[in-house]
Amino acid sequence: MDKVQMICGEILHTLETVHERCFKGMTKPVMINAMQYPGVWNETICDSVYYARLEPSKLYLAENEINMMIGYQTEEGQLPCFVWDGNILTDTPPERLIGYSQIQECVSFASNAYAVYTMNHDKVFLERAYDACRKWVGWLRAKRMTRKTGLVELFCGYDTGHDESGRFEGISCPGNYCVNGERMNAAVLPPEDGITPMIAVDLNCNFFGNLRTLAAMAAELGRPEEAEDWRRQAAEVKAKLFEICYDPEDCFFYDVDKKGNKRKYLSSTIFHLFLEGVLDPMDDRALIDELYERYIGNEKHFNTPYPYPSMSVSDPATKNHPPINCWGYFVQGIMMERCTTWMDRYGFSKDLDHVCRQFVKAWTDAYDTCKLGQELDPITGIPSGHSEWYSSTMLTYLYAARRLGLA
Repeated sequence: MDKVQMICGEILHTLETVHERCFKGMTKPVMINAMQYPGVWNETICDSVYYARLEPSKLYLAENEINMMIGYQTEEGQLPCFVWDGNILTDTPPERLIGYSQIQECVSFASNAYAVYTMNHDKVFLERAYDACRKWVGWLRAKRMTRKTGLVELFCGYDTGHDESGRFEGISCPGNYCVNGERMNAAVLPPEDGITPMIAVDLNCNFFGNLRTLAAMAAELGRPEEAEDWRRQAAEVKAKLFEICYDPEDCFFYDVDKKGNKRKYLSSTIFHLFLEGVLDPMDDRALIDELYERYIGNEKHFNTPYPYPSMSVSDPATKNHPPINCWGYFVQGIMMERCTTWMDRYGFSKDLDHVCRQFVKAWTDAYDTCKLGQELDPITGIPSGHSEWYSSTMLTYLYAARRLGLA
């Protein structure tokens, strides 16, 4: 316990002295993910929100990040996928510090913004966030529904933040779409590959989450008719997700290529169904229990000695996986952070306790050789060594230690 307490102290000190910073040209501090990731990505806003829940005095970081992203929203409604710190990336031209080359939302922007509102109770903030999220949903509908299915499409691998995942085998741009070294805007479809534009499970769970949260925002702002319309739209997305991506025989949700073929990779994208509340804890109970028993709670798939891998360990795509930064095998710190936000709500508290114990054990055992990096091997619990002092891992460790009464 003494070592765990020491690590928790180091986490709080590092977050405050290293990760909290004002970016070049800005006056309000935000929080970087790690020195190897010197900026704020759309997907990492959840870190500052999580930090505020653990340490309420740090709420201003989450507020600043939401406002920063809204400040860089285009007239068409596109949110930036990242904002980088020019104080660290001194050789990067200013115009390249703001990115629009992928979606990389991963946790719905609206849910992050609304979570901030539930802590600051600022109606002006909520109004601004509501307007921005409406525009973001409009951009996704206009630019990322080329097949007119009512579901959001993946153009490139970085749309999901799932770097090096086997689920992108065969697509023309597993990273960004670049031309002559320049990243193309996320509205531009990459070269023909027979697969993209692909309907991705996680992107549509996030889309559902935006719609559902817009309903909550509208209700809070006293706009019941708008709230009802957002709820209707969310229900339509859920129905389409089941119609197009769900395989009842496998009891799994798969990405679907442009020809309508399900791409049967056993990806952790199914966790997004819980994260964004697509599956209702009451109405979808039978499906939840089957999906959980067959996959998440199954040692042959995701219930590994150190849960949860980013791809089922039984999926052939995990073979010969890259040694670092791989969402096709490793336990990712940011994914585990997300798991702590939904497992209690779905009745899996006992399993979450176990996940927390294994997470704390692995990173405590490895602390002398790797300081809280991005990812772990799901079988051995050994870190890949990539990106030490990774904010998602630090925050999850802090949460887990407190939950278990170790700090």
